[in-house]
Amino acid sequence: MPEVSAAAVKALRDKTDLPMMDCKEALKACNGDENAAVDWLRTHGKKIMGGRESRETTSGRVAIYLDAAKKVGAMIELRCESAPVANNEEFMALASGLAQQLALGPGAKTPEELWKQSSPNKPGKTLADQKDELSNKIREVFNLARIVRFDGTSGGYVHHNGATGVLIEFEGGTPDVVKDIAMHTAAMRPQAVTKEELDPAVVAKEREILAGAARQEGKPENIIAKMVEGRMRNFYSERVLLEQPFVKDDKKTVGQLAKEAKLTIKRLVHWELGK
Repeated sequence: MPEVSAAAVKALRDKTDLPMMDCKEALKACNGDENAAVDWLRTHGKKIMGGRESRETTSGRVAIYLDAAKKVGAMIELRCESAPVANNEEFMALASGLAQQLALGPGAKTPEELWKQSSPNKPGKTLADQKDELSNKIREVFNLARIVRFDGTSGGYVHHNGATGVLIEFEGGTPDVVKDIAMHTAAMRPQAVTKEELDPAVVAKEREILAGAARQEGKPENIIAKMVEGRMRNFYSERVLLEQPFVKDDKKTVGQLAKEAKLTIKRLVHWELGK
């Protein structure tokens, strides 16, 4: 292999942020051609990562992108192996770019389709190119676990650490009220937006349990039905968004807040990282 200068190795190191020895090896393999060396490093990195795909990705970030003018919203969950990488600026930029492209691009039914699309923040590259370059630099596995897009007026919220996110499609109301409800959802983790969305079998089982408890208390049959309905309010307030006391003002429910704001929640997705 030909010898390469220390200056050439440093220049490639500055360009790629990869280890000096890797840069030197790449330049030797490519006869000192820097552009060819960059491609060599990418290919070499893919080979390295190819043996690591089975590693667990337990950290990462949820990211959303909203465009009120175009009436669209999108949310993605991008996972990595460690918490420090989840807070890496380039990793966060990749997550944001994925959400932006999903919202503003042609859409994607699968993560694989989205990776093939252009990167919003890396002109001339695909999102897969951006991922490969960063993965090669950091040497961690990245996994685009979930994607969702709403083609309608949307709002949402992502917690500051990126560990949870909520995307809401709505009509009426205001973006501020929608964000408040998204934050409430992230904190209170409702299982459904309305009572009707709960699993009927779960609701029926709860009624059966409450009725049995009332009988054990010796309550007469003619009032048990009313007692069960009264006690079901607690069941619904724990599980149903519109029945929950609003976290910022527990004197009203989220449903009352929405009614006052003339807001209709059409769809809602709540993700917690890795769950």
